[in-house]
Amino acid sequence: MLLYLLLGTIFGFVLSRSGAADHSYIQGMFLFEQFQLYGIIATAVALTAPTLWLVKRLGRTWRGPLKLSQPRRFTIGNVAGGLLFGVGWSIAGMCPGPIFVSIGEGKVYALAALAGALVGAGAFGTLYERLQRTFGLPPLVIGTNQG
Repeated sequence: MLLYLLLGTIFGFVLSRSGAADHSYIQGMFLFEQFQLYGIIATAVALTAPTLWLVKRLGRTWRGPLKLSQPRRFTIGNVAGGLLFGVGWSIAGMCPGPIFVSIGEGKVYALAALAGALVGAGAFGTLYERLQRTFGLPPLVIGTNQG
């Protein structure tokens, strides 16, 4: 638990110092006026992709064997969810990780973003069965790490 707290603190510090939790940087990115965050995202992909490839190739992590689930099929729900996430990210000026970084920086408006994220997650869970039929989503299996 202490390791996760330390890693989360380091991650939050990096997000804060890079501008990834700064509303004006995020708005500038979505308006194509500032490109710093695109570089941060590209760097994260460039660092993470080879590591994930290696972990998958070796079939294990530092904690033991790797258990991969079957690839999920593409649905219209992927598009709808991605659009909804992007619109919310643009309007709020933050996605889930930076919400907590912004709260840690003392930005009171981030509490509204956190409330919106929690309400949205709750609404999704409540409406999942209806959304499942409409968007062809996979069955949700609760409590098995498969959903």
